Amino acid sequence: MSKILISFFIFFSVIAFGQSTNSLELKGKVASYISNLEGIYVINLQSEQSVSTNENGDFVIKANAGDTLLFSGVLFKQKKILLCEEDFTNENFKVHLVATVTQLNEVVVRNYSNINAVSVGIISANKKAYTPAERKYATASSARLNPMGLDPVLNLISGRSAVLKKEIAIEKKEGYMILLEKMFGKEHFITKLQLPLDYIKGFEYYVVDNQKFTKILEMKNKTTIEFLLAELAQKYKAIIARENQ
Repeated sequence: MSKILISFFIFFSVIAFGQSTNSLELKGKVASYISNLEGIYVINLQSEQSVSTNENGDFVIKANAGDTLLFSGVLFKQKKILLCEEDFTNENFKVHLVATVTQLNEVVVRNYSNINAVSVGIISANKKAYTPAERKYATASSARLNPMGLDPVLNLISGRSAVLKKEIAIEKKEGYMILLEKMFGKEHFITKLQLPLDYIKGFEYYVVDNQKFTKILEMKNKTTIEFLLAELAQKYKAIIARENQ
């Protein structure tokens, strides 16, 4: 019984290997109403091979009938396509992606120059008018313009809010770095990305400062992340080379 199972396993392994080595070249195009179609990732989920589209949305990837292609871009909803035999004979293999960008309604700004604080009776016509710079200086330095003395307090709160926002941003980047280190060890950065050991931490800071990368990192698609890491590593090594000249 065990010999039959082993033979059965070997038979299907040979078939699977034959399919992977005889992959066909699929030429296709991504289409959308957004004009920027460059850098959309096309991933073969069976072979884990990845390519990216050019500025016209064109791509070429090796695949077989029955493989599933994943299309992923920062500005688009992910889409999966199960390939069939006809897709390889079709010269116009096109994939339509839906954009995630929200179109805002037109905002019309009208000028109501006759309406101001004096005309509606909020302040007296004889009251001294401060320039914006004078008002900011006076408000930040004392409470003379506000009898309740609240402006200096609000100024302090807004200052603290700015600090808190910076702390949140730093905390988020640290979280991205922890996630990146869990997914890829130092060996990956040294052997696959060819980065010197002393520059690995700097490279991590470099990639988590890239919004496109962090959005893909949040998806936790290791194949796509690895593909983009390779691109960013080339750019980072070019920066290192310029600095060491």
